[in-house]
Amino acid sequence: MFKRIGILGGGQLGRMLVSSSIPLDMDVWIMENTHDCPSAQVTPNFILGDITNYEDVIRFGENMDIITIEIENVNVEALRQLKEKGKLVYPDPEIIEMIKDKGLQKQYYHKNNLPTSAFTLWNNKADLLTSVENGTLKLPFVQKLRKEGYDGRGVLVVTNREQLKDVFDAPSFTEPLVNIAGEYAVIVARNASKDISVFPVVEQVFHPDANLLDYLISPSALAQHSQEAMQNIAIDIVEKMDFVGIIAIEFFICKNGEILINEAAPRPHNSGHHSIESCNYSQYDMHLRAILDLPLPKIVQHHHAIMKNLVGSQGYTGDVKVEGLTEVLNSESTYLHLYGKKKTKPMRKMGHITFTGKTYEDVLSNYNTFKDTIKIISQ
Repeated sequence: MFKRIGILGGGQLGRMLVSSSIPLDMDVWIMENTHDCPSAQVTPNFILGDITNYEDVIRFGENMDIITIEIENVNVEALRQLKEKGKLVYPDPEIIEMIKDKGLQKQYYHKNNLPTSAFTLWNNKADLLTSVENGTLKLPFVQKLRKEGYDGRGVLVVTNREQLKDVFDAPSFTEPLVNIAGEYAVIVARNASKDISVFPVVEQVFHPDANLLDYLISPSALAQHSQEAMQNIAIDIVEKMDFVGIIAIEFFICKNGEILINEAAPRPHNSGHHSIESCNYSQYDMHLRAILDLPLPKIVQHHHAIMKNLVGSQGYTGDVKVEGLTEVLNSESTYLHLYGKKKTKPMRKMGHITFTGKTYEDVLSNYNTFKDTIKIISQ
């Protein structure tokens, strides 16, 4: 009934996309370079291959009608070639290439008059340090690697000269340390017919040391006018990009009320996991609908939610062992997702847990009771 969909990447996002494809019997295939990946455990439609390798991506894509991604680190040249051969590639390879390079991403926002902080591009550590010494680059600042930074990696906050020894010696950009009041995210779905559906704004709370999302609150308690402003900016982005699929836009809101785009992810995102249980359609449902050019219903959030990432505990590396399962599984309105990763290490994403309720107070009470119950350790 539906076109064959090929997903590049076999992580937890692919796993949840496969789950969302089942009710409509969609023909979904996964390619990843290991049989131990989370997605391979939930579908027989698995192809072993390297998503960064040109030949592997071409070979995989030639047997698909639509190609999409669950991670940006893919071979864009192969996707361009597949598009030229008539395959539908969502998001467009040019968008993937731009977003996977955070420097290009920042340039795109400035060129298109989208609100983001000022920035400077750097080729290497020496150029950056020279600029600090001559006073052109002033502390404090944030340095971000242009490529391959994820889950808190590739971000360095520099507030004093002692920390200069740790700056990255790779292509990067710096931006002033923003006086942040909060961090938020908006997920938008858009199909080829230009229909758009927007998820409620979520508040994100990050781990203080790892720069990794600790938990989110949805819907956020942010002032309505600020939420609408963020949603409108996100819609403006997808329209200007002519984007098809799901995209997550992360924002800073400053203490003076200014809203700034932080960065985007052109795929399902950590900030949308809660939608599985708390919304009429999840971000995974909507991504599949969008790339198939199916209707995109209005998103209705029928429960308040807090989603907490479950990460590998400090001090444990090796085969996975999960503590606290019985207590959490005995809790009402608490939904546990384990990703099937066989090995744990400190701060590795191993799963998430979503707490829901009719009121925020109900959710918060449940969260405070069970937030530290599950522990991911090693055997």
